[in-house]
Amino acid sequence: MKLLKLVYRNLVGNGLKTWLNVFVLSLSFVLIIFMQALLQGWDRQAMRDTVKWEIADGQYWSSKYDPFDPFMLDSAATPFPQQLNNDFETGQIEPVLILSGTIYPSGRSMSVMMKGIRPEQKLLELPTHLLKNDDDSTDIPAIIGTGMSHQSGLKENDVVTLRWRDVNGTFEAQDIRIVGVFKTFVPAVDIGQIWLPLETLQHMTLNPDKATILIKSKEVAQASIEGWNFKDVNELTKTLKETLRSKMIGQSIFYIIFLLLALLAIFDTQTLAIFNRQREIGTLVALGMTKKEVMSLFTLEGTLNAVLAVILGAIYGVPLFIYYAVNGIPMPSSSGDFGLAIADKIYPAFPPKLIIGTIVFIILITALVSYLPARKIAKMKSTDAIRGKIQ
Repeated sequence: MKLLKLVYRNLVGNGLKTWLNVFVLSLSFVLIIFMQALLQGWDRQAMRDTVKWEIADGQYWSSKYDPFDPFMLDSAATPFPQQLNNDFETGQIEPVLILSGTIYPSGRSMSVMMKGIRPEQKLLELPTHLLKNDDDSTDIPAIIGTGMSHQSGLKENDVVTLRWRDVNGTFEAQDIRIVGVFKTFVPAVDIGQIWLPLETLQHMTLNPDKATILIKSKEVAQASIEGWNFKDVNELTKTLKETLRSKMIGQSIFYIIFLLLALLAIFDTQTLAIFNRQREIGTLVALGMTKKEVMSLFTLEGTLNAVLAVILGAIYGVPLFIYYAVNGIPMPSSSGDFGLAIADKIYPAFPPKLIIGTIVFIILITALVSYLPARKIAKMKSTDAIRGKIQ
């Protein structure tokens, strides 16, 4: 208890120097938590949107399908497996036919991915109900995302020529009408994609009852199907997770810089204190305080800087965290061009594990940095301590 009183008196005696160290350390504490929370919030949103718009509970891929081989795409269509007929009828399995095509907006050529899906599907967030052609128009209905709309210049009710090649290698062309433009933050269902009614696309390309992937709901148990490979959510989001992980590693550089600046201030303060307070140390040793106790005194002084930093950081950090957790952080409109699922707002996530872990880490690392210069005290001789000199 006496040691704590002495530590408190020394910290108060340092005046502005103490509070400068505490403020810098608290700033590092708040920034580390905020940036980690931002990445975690982005991770959760990207995963949630990707599952809702593209994956559902997993996908069966045709064994011929390779998303990285566009030359094999047109030959990847596979007959729908009979053992999933009941799930298909109840809407628990949704087939998607993927083929390559070309559109000609404003007289220019643009390669697209034609994706056929049932208008009545409910597994994905796609507004496929717009694909129901209830009027007498001869144009094929199609929907696109806002990213595709920006790329092609197409708007709702625009008509554009679509060209494709059927299974016999014959090129065909017909006008399609954009019956809806939806907003999504998942580029995989937006950029370069045109969604068409499944039966219409099958008829156009001479692929009756065929699909490229099958989207599964949670109600359907995973099964082994000949000619189809199942991909679960973890596998389908692996690339997204790796991208977010690389972002986290890159931002760790900034965490280290902020933390080092704060710890350097603590280390410098403790080192100077040992040399400037030699006579005080000698007096304490002469009065019976052991070298270990003196080392504990300086280590505790540095550690209390971290404790005060946590308190100060909580005073201005908690309102800041609550504000952005509720209102989100607006993202640039072009952020989705990088091929990632980035919403127009990211809501940081502040799980207790993140906050408690950061607090414990900063306190421990500050205690270590405070202990290192304090080891100098253990090397002093008793006579030098009385004289106030440290070798």
